[in-house]
Amino acid sequence: MPPKKAAAQEKKVLLGRPSNNLKIGIVGLPNVGKSSFFNVLSKTDLGIARNYPYATIDPEEARIPVPDERFDWLCDLYKPASRVPAHLTCIDIAGLTAGASTGVGLGNAFLSHVRAVDGIFQVVRAFDDAEVTHVEGDVDPLRDMEIIQTELRLKDIEWVEKHLEGLKKTGRSLGSTSLADKAKKEEIATVEKILKTLTVDQKDVRKGEWTNKEIDVVNSLQLLTAKPVVYLVNLSEKDYIRKKNKWLPKIKAWVDEHNPGDPIIPFSVALEERLVNMSDEEREEEQKKIGAQSALTKITQAGYAALDLIRYFTCGPDEVRAWTIRRGTKAPQAAGVIHSDFENKFVCGEIMSYEDLREYGSESAVKAAGKLRQQGKPYEMVDGDIAYWKAGA
Repeated sequence: MPPKKAAAQEKKVLLGRPSNNLKIGIVGLPNVGKSSFFNVLSKTDLGIARNYPYATIDPEEARIPVPDERFDWLCDLYKPASRVPAHLTCIDIAGLTAGASTGVGLGNAFLSHVRAVDGIFQVVRAFDDAEVTHVEGDVDPLRDMEIIQTELRLKDIEWVEKHLEGLKKTGRSLGSTSLADKAKKEEIATVEKILKTLTVDQKDVRKGEWTNKEIDVVNSLQLLTAKPVVYLVNLSEKDYIRKKNKWLPKIKAWVDEHNPGDPIIPFSVALEERLVNMSDEEREEEQKKIGAQSALTKITQAGYAALDLIRYFTCGPDEVRAWTIRRGTKAPQAAGVIHSDFENKFVCGEIMSYEDLREYGSESAVKAAGKLRQQGKPYEMVDGDIAYWKAGA
């Protein structure tokens, strides 16, 4: 008898909204440098940087181009009339304070703004400056991170308890025979597990172990602690250049203990504000002189990766364009990002990898080497694919 085929491993469902149009919010206590960071990131003055709490009340939104050497290389090769890079949608959210979960400060509005984004840039202040007041009186990034984690968790606990109460009310009459009743019971068990993760285990939801069925329930609740977090540590220019700060090892230890695996990126808003107003040549010169680079490229790419976003390219003399999709997206849905007809009338995609085009130097050489592939509906897109879609009439 032939050996049994190994069962195909179930594909892990991603936490978060199944969308390609995802947003990342800049979160932190008041006066830690959020709005100033938003301004340099978006090169605008939308986020009102002010030296008092709640200078930002309505969140401001900007689309930030995501730097990508592959995109630059493709533009050099095709010399297109139009160039459209991938973008990260970034939102500047008002400062959070202790007690936000109970409505202190702008608490409820703040938390609804966080709920509306898909990921978090958490700005942590690790610089002393008598000119810039701190809402808690002194600079202590560990306390600040603790405040934000506690407030987001408390709001999630309140939300989950309310949801569980509603489920249990309707669940009293459930039998054990119908599939619908069984599914309802499973949902109640999952919501109880979420509550245990937040309260007994004292973990953020994104750090729990979840099956695909459970992730569907988690995603339906839009929980604050299920969102990916990138910690951005705002240093003085001096500390950033010398790569030393007394808080950095303590911040790293705190993240390792509470949210292991979350990225930490040190940067300096003060330096970024100086660099952003320079020409490209001046900026290069200044970075060489001080021996430090702007961290904005690294931050933008980390935000894009945290949301599980990848990109594919369409290329030609008219346009080179990067299209943003979520990791795990199949070919028809990837084509649908361009136009819904491409998804609804999908025939196939002609796909080559960026690496192959780079190696062979032209589309005809890639084709001659047998590296241009026709892919059907089951094909899962890979970051850096170059695609030509064929759709029916």
